Amino acid sequence: MQTIRFCERLRFCALCLLFSLAGTLQAQEWKLVWSDEFNTEGPPDSGSWNYERGFVRNEELQWYQPGNAYCRGGLLIIEGRKEKVPNPRYNPQARDWRTSRQQADYTSSSITTRNKRSFLYGRFEVRARIPLAGGSWPAIWTLGNTMEWPSCGEIDIMEYYRIEGEPHILANAAWGGEQRYKAIWDSSVYPLSHFTNADPDWGSKFHIWRMDWDEQAIKLYLDDELLNEIPLDRTSNGSIGNYSNPFRQEHYLLLNLAIGSNGGKPDESAFPLLYEIDYVRVYQKQ
Repeated sequence: MQTIRFCERLRFCALCLLFSLAGTLQAQEWKLVWSDEFNTEGPPDSGSWNYERGFVRNEELQWYQPGNAYCRGGLLIIEGRKEKVPNPRYNPQARDWRTSRQQADYTSSSITTRNKRSFLYGRFEVRARIPLAGGSWPAIWTLGNTMEWPSCGEIDIMEYYRIEGEPHILANAAWGGEQRYKAIWDSSVYPLSHFTNADPDWGSKFHIWRMDWDEQAIKLYLDDELLNEIPLDRTSNGSIGNYSNPFRQEHYLLLNLAIGSNGGKPDESAFPLLYEIDYVRVYQKQ
């Protein structure tokens, strides 16, 4: 009996050692190459982040401005506000929605690392708590450094918005085809209930969105659940993008909170909307 117990203890210790070694090897495989922990109060670090400004894309309702992004209490907060801003480019005869609107009724922020931080492959982690109210469209995404969209390549590590009125989490990639400004998409779409049924308090918590990206594939995770895997052997652009692969070039990061458009009709009682990011971390293989 003692011999059996001793052998069982040996097996248990050997298993513990194997798991420990596996964890150590995995940890040694990745090296942190850049992060922002947002621990300095005030605006985001200007050495890493730029601001998008005004009306930008998708006929969204918000006016992007720097003041809606700030660091407080160890978090980056992107705040969606219900407030009016006059459009300095307003032209009542314009056909472009960016200039045909006399004003914006909402403000928010979109910050990017364009021309400051870009990366080719690696593990990207963002810990964040997203606003779920009607009208909210938060995102964590990347764009390639060359060519116009979509031939530059787009990776949506996280999008949250409404589809036919129902909230969803999305994990996508897009690249160029044979028509200008028309993307080829590889999208995974999960109803929010997929997560809230397992955890009714999901919306009040921070979650970790992760991308593992290498020469073979892009893998997108939420709290270690694989949401989408995109093989790179089928993501080549069409002729407009010179048949290049936009996911074999450096990409930069964007964090933004859009309002309206895919986000749906804004819930006026929910403002201000707070999109809270605890950290952004980028690792690469040693």
